[in-house]
Amino acid sequence: MVSGIRARTAAAAALAMAAVLAAGGLWLHALLRANLLETTTGRAELAARKVAAQLDSRTLPPGGRLPAPESGVDLVLVRDTDGRTVATTGDPGHTPDLGGAPRPGPGADSRSAVLPPARAGGEGRAVVVVEASGARTVYAMTVLGDVDDATRAVAIGLLAGAPPLTGFAAALAWWVTGRALRPVSAIRSELAAVTASELDRRVPDPGGADEIAQLARTVNDTVDRLERSDARQQRFTADASHELRNPLAAVRSRLEVALAMDRPDRESVVAALADTERLQAVAADLLLLARLDGGPAPRSEPVDLALLAEEDAARRGGSRVALRVDARAPVPASGDPARLERALANLVDNALRHARAEVVVRAAAHDGWAVLEVTDDGPGIPEGDRDRVFERFLRLDADRGRAGGGTGLGLAIAREIARAHGGDVRALPAPEGGARLVLRVPQRSADASSGFLQRTSASIDRHERAPEEADDPNPPPSVPRAAPGPHAAGRRVRAGGPDRGRSLVPVPRPRRRHRQFQGARRRGEVGVR
Repeated sequence: MVSGIRARTAAAAALAMAAVLAAGGLWLHALLRANLLETTTGRAELAARKVAAQLDSRTLPPGGRLPAPESGVDLVLVRDTDGRTVATTGDPGHTPDLGGAPRPGPGADSRSAVLPPARAGGEGRAVVVVEASGARTVYAMTVLGDVDDATRAVAIGLLAGAPPLTGFAAALAWWVTGRALRPVSAIRSELAAVTASELDRRVPDPGGADEIAQLARTVNDTVDRLERSDARQQRFTADASHELRNPLAAVRSRLEVALAMDRPDRESVVAALADTERLQAVAADLLLLARLDGGPAPRSEPVDLALLAEEDAARRGGSRVALRVDARAPVPASGDPARLERALANLVDNALRHARAEVVVRAAAHDGWAVLEVTDDGPGIPEGDRDRVFERFLRLDADRGRAGGGTGLGLAIAREIARAHGGDVRALPAPEGGARLVLRVPQRSADASSGFLQRTSASIDRHERAPEEADDPNPPPSVPRAAPGPHAAGRRVRAGGPDRGRSLVPVPRPRRRHRQFQGARRRGEVGVR
């Protein structure tokens, strides 16, 4: 490739030099000939006017013999109206034929012209015609041999110098291009040596701010990203193998113990089932991460983050700590409801595992972003680990145990889902201690969400007025109303202004959202928790 570029550059330089020499040579040849002709005709006109002045003063030599002209004029002669030669500087019996010389026009007393050679192989002639007194005409003629010789010499010099100059331009372009592209050869050879086992190699940086230096830095940045991605993939594979190995070993050991017994006890079967559920959760999380890493962009449809938070709280039912939802108004956004629901569920799961007494989920819109904030009153996240907690399979030292049921992938999945929707998840300090995880995605535009907000608000009001209708829209009149199911469990909401107390308001989970959740669970987007 480099040789091809050098050859093309040299050929282009040679063609450019040849074109410049050709155009410049033609221009120089024409300009030189025009200047020489102007000088020659000027001298001939001067000689003709001297003779015309002698005619006016009647001081012509006797016998019609004029003195030889000066300044390279070859012939001066005087003719009358009949075309007879009255006086000449040459032989009166051998005057040249000047019939092709034009006469001066009206209002002019002189005119010049270039006549063709009088015979084949001869030389051209420059003739100046001047009107004199007594109806006589003075002709001054100069043979153009010197002019032709000068222009011919210039043409030969240009033709002789064109090939060396063209070759020099090509050689210079070849050399300059070779020096400029020398770093490219080094970059190519070093980049070819980068393999899967040697991702630590880097191409040489020639320095400076030109395009080749920028190319080298871009290549090094790309290799850096590849090395980080490879290291991340290797670490992810090792962590996944480790996470899967322990439950598999536990299941195998429990099954072997159960087989060794005459009648397997229930405790062994329950423990094996728990380990199997953990394996299922890890496999579902790994599948979702694979889809998030290499899958298409999430589908986009209207979604209310406040409703997602309420549904998540209603679906959980009783928990070890209080779960409170603070959603003052609908928060419209665009995205995949199942995946956003999964991201919120992962954040709430993490908070519930670490909280001491209460977890608060807030939904609000802020500066064009739809925001979900999950706060707990647990030990919090150290400042140095607030970004590390989103790494895959990462557990902090205080959470190395697996009794809590986490796989180490929940926060990583939440961040990947948020970033796939054009947002992010960050860990921030809580004002009153504990951890605060903030998920934000772009808010849906006002025009597109106005109707959606009205429908959502009407749906919430309808459910709050008649919560029992969500369980069975047409109950038999003779059968008493059953208590709300687990998906209609109460959640804490703000029942009044900021100075009012809190109350438990049962909010049913719409059946359509329940079907979406179950379908996402079957696809592996919502794992078993």
